[in-house]
Amino acid sequence: MTGHYDDSGFTPLNIAVLTVSDTRTEETDQSGKILAQGVEDAGHRLVEKAIVKDDVYQMRAVFSRWIADSEIDVVISTGGTGIAGRDSTPEAVLPLLDKPIEGFGELFRAVSMEEIGASAIQSRAVAGLTNQTLIFCLPGSSGACRTGWGKILQQQLDHRTRPCNFAQMFRA
Repeated sequence: MTGHYDDSGFTPLNIAVLTVSDTRTEETDQSGKILAQGVEDAGHRLVEKAIVKDDVYQMRAVFSRWIADSEIDVVISTGGTGIAGRDSTPEAVLPLLDKPIEGFGELFRAVSMEEIGASAIQSRAVAGLTNQTLIFCLPGSSGACRTGWGKILQQQLDHRTRPCNFAQMFRA
């Protein structure tokens, strides 16, 4: 069981949010808005938000730019993780990762199972570390973003969460 240990106050991280979609715009991007709002409400800094087509090379261009930016600690994407049509976020991201975090996808599907049942098996949520940047790829539904942020990422991106968390690697 994880807990919260307040040892020195909250340390905000610099987070970028990417929506992968062939159809969404800033006005219709509910999932990206949910993630951006969650980031800001938790006290982190939303340093960039973008929408990119579900195209492996367009996605890799944005991910690579953010991975190379030493000011960005974390990238959270939404969309393109399913099994239909052009869903290709895992194919775009996995080759860029130095260290995949298999447990993220496993945990996301387990938590989702409680909410949507066996349909959770269709999620290809992935995560990893590359160039000291954490990457988390969530499905495109607003429910999946609420689940991923609220039940996993919010705690894991807070250095006060015990027994361990991802934010510890950014502590000064």
